[in-house]
Amino acid sequence: MPGKVRRIVTGVNAAGRSCILSDALLPTATIPGGEAVRIGLWTTEAAPSSNKGATDPVPDGSILRTPPAHRGGSVIRITDIAPDSRRAYDPAELRRRGCKTTPERSAKHPGFHATDTIDYAICLEGEVWAVLDADETLMRAGDVLIQRGTYHAWSNRSDKICRMLFVLIDAEPLSNH
Repeated sequence: MPGKVRRIVTGVNAAGRSCILSDALLPTATIPGGEAVRIGLWTTEAAPSSNKGATDPVPDGSILRTPPAHRGGSVIRITDIAPDSRRAYDPAELRRRGCKTTPERSAKHPGFHATDTIDYAICLEGEVWAVLDADETLMRAGDVLIQRGTYHAWSNRSDKICRMLFVLIDAEPLSNH
């Protein structure tokens, strides 16, 4: 089902037995900037994280901030990146979501941003260009980029949606960046 992601969450029941706490299709969240889908799957507040309880930190599939909201936290999300021809970028919106931007980098590509995280970016479907200050590379389904707190942008130069899985883990800021 396009635009929906099935999320299954496990836990422990009252008898101390492993169980499925939830199994649901999460709603899509359209965010300013034109991503077709941005679905927050889970967040943690610290490492090590707690697996106790049955509280769902993302019951509606919406995580407004890009990086984790807490020091030591993490975020996992799926984002459908629309073709650049159908996407409007707003550096101010990126800053509202907790990203760093610079006018120079925004001039190169308005989606340029950085977060104080280590990110595991996995291309699930389609293709997208990972654009950095000095380099860029085309990612296709199955490719993984380890994004280490550097400025970057995602540029979909095709005519099809690119589906990405992102895991962001809080990290120390780069001092010379």
